[in-house]
Amino acid sequence: MQMIIANTLIEGQVVFLTADAGWTHDIERGAVALSDEEAAALLAEAKQAEKANKVIDPYLIPVSVVDGSRHPTEYREFIRATGPTVPIPGSQTGHH
Repeated sequence: MQMIIANTLIEGQVVFLTADAGWTHDIERGAVALSDEEAAALLAEAKQAEKANKVIDPYLIPVSVVDGSRHPTEYREFIRATGPTVPIPGSQTGHH
C-alpha cells in the first residue's frame, strides 16, 4: 500500500492526495494505491498538482493499516504525518 504525501505551497503543511485529485491533512482520507500501476498514476497526478503550484515535493510513501488506521511505515514519514515527537514551545497550546 502506498500514498502520496506532499506539502502545501503557502503554509508548508503536510497533505495527502485524495481519490478525487484533492488534498487533505487527514491520512485516512488520502487515496491508497494497491499496485505499482495505481501508485504511478497517483504520482503522475500529484506531479501535475506540483506543476500547477498547488503542492511541493509530492512523493509516494508506504503505509500499513494498524488497528484500523493508516500509518506510514517509515519513521520520517510517520513524524511528517503525525507531527513532532517532542513538544514545540508555543504550538498547539491554545495560547495566542
